[in-house]
Amino acid sequence: MSDQNAELDAALERVVEAARAHLAAVKAAAGRIDDDDVWQAYVDLNNASFAYDEKLLDAFGEVTPWDVESIDPDEADQRFLAGEAGEAGAGDPYPQVISVRQRRDYRVPSVAALLKVAETARRSSVPEDEEVGPVESVGEAVLELLQAGDGSLASLDVPELEPLDGLLTVTEVEEPLDLEAFDDADGFGPFAPAEGDQLVGRLDEHPFLPDDEEDHAGHNH
Repeated sequence: MSDQNAELDAALERVVEAARAHLAAVKAAAGRIDDDDVWQAYVDLNNASFAYDEKLLDAFGEVTPWDVESIDPDEADQRFLAGEAGEAGAGDPYPQVISVRQRRDYRVPSVAALLKVAETARRSSVPEDEEVGPVESVGEAVLELLQAGDGSLASLDVPELEPLDGLLTVTEVEEPLDLEAFDDADGFGPFAPAEGDQLVGRLDEHPFLPDDEEDHAGHNH
């Protein structure tokens, strides 16, 4: 076995070990938010995956499906310290609230196909002895897919929806969202900027087009 292959095998073994350590930390945390052991295990798994991906790319020009970037351990330590400081200074919260807002548009190649997949999703979430009504519109179909999934845009990652451009904004706001202040039919008010809101930045999102798939077979390092 060549030294290069041996290095690849060792790098892969580090990924497996890091994945097991991460799972153990997650189980031990039992759902605790911002657990330092989970974060540190995540950093180790991230960096082991990144290192293996780099070695695989260098050796054979191949990549893994893991689109990760290296995390500086020193920066991770700063995060641990910041978390401890946050616990000690719980009486001094950041005065602003961070609001993340996202929009993604979709084209519907086939309305009939979208309605069919939405009805399948609805049927899977309803007990067998209950009657399932039809999905009657494109909007209802999209909402059904979101409800059947985790509510994120990943729930709409289906062939029946073709993603178009989207954007994401990060804004500092003075008050958190008050759902009771808006009618259920009000889709504009909760997203409208208020006086005093400060836009931190905007990320424009462009989906990969089929013709670009070969050019983007790997990921940027």
